[in-house]
Amino acid sequence: MYHPYLRGKQNELILLRENAKLLSDAGMIPIIEPVKKNLAPLEKAIESLSKENVPFILIVNPRNGDFKNDSLPLFSDLIDTTLKDYEQFCLGYIVDAESTLLDIKSFLDDNITRSISFIHNGYPKANELANVLKDFDNVKKHIFIDKKSQNGKLYQSKFIQNGISQVLIRDGFNKNKNSDYPDNEQFSELHLTYKLEGMNGFGDFLIVGDDYSESGGPAYAVALHLSYIGDEELMFIKHFKSVRMDTPTDPAGKFAEALNNLVTEVESEDSQIIKTEAYKKYKEYYEKGHFPGLGVAKKLSMQHHIETLAKFLSE
Repeated sequence: MYHPYLRGKQNELILLRENAKLLSDAGMIPIIEPVKKNLAPLEKAIESLSKENVPFILIVNPRNGDFKNDSLPLFSDLIDTTLKDYEQFCLGYIVDAESTLLDIKSFLDDNITRSISFIHNGYPKANELANVLKDFDNVKKHIFIDKKSQNGKLYQSKFIQNGISQVLIRDGFNKNKNSDYPDNEQFSELHLTYKLEGMNGFGDFLIVGDDYSESGGPAYAVALHLSYIGDEELMFIKHFKSVRMDTPTDPAGKFAEALNNLVTEVESEDSQIIKTEAYKKYKEYYEKGHFPGLGVAKKLSMQHHIETLAKFLSE
């Protein structure tokens, strides 16, 4: 049902590793785009997912990071070895403006015995692609990145086929400078409307957004992000910012300022933000006056998002 789309950076992979049971219990299916040449953290994450029998989609032609121009190591060092006996995963193949029918057909011919999911991210020739795919019965899922096709619904309709799931991924995170985030904004209604969209599942890029960057710049302001289910069961996101925003110094102190605002809000009597395990970790850092680093903070916000959706979907 819910397909969180993650780039395989260190903290994202730790997130998967630490929350494998939650993903399994909630029936969530993560999509992983590997971006780092060092595959050891990805292997550890996959090991944890496998132990909990979590289905996942591994993208084999990443458009970001170290594998952008050479994805062969993903097969030789991971898929043909670590994942050789695991049946609960699909090869994910991105089709976009750079893709050619020749490459797509070659990929399908080379992986005839493996389950495949296509990630549609702006490929322009729906009819030609659909015509090629009809000859292959190992295509299990079509995943559409919202608003990347000129004629979204018409494009998606070309791939409707019995036995093949359709998933819509929508980026609900409005990327901004930390100092410019509003206090509160709507994130998404897709968890409520995906069936009305003709889909079998939905997903997002969590609280990171679709834009990929290797690392952030200097933190003039620190912003922490927590999603929540609010009025009319819509999903919103609150942004908790540091007080100081004028220099790139003292990230630990600015984290403490943002964290104070976060804890004050969640502990307030009328707060709609649930006290997830991720929030409890935030509160522990608050009480101890500890700065875990901004990467860990982002990981906790991502975990909170997954926990929030898990609770909503279970109800």
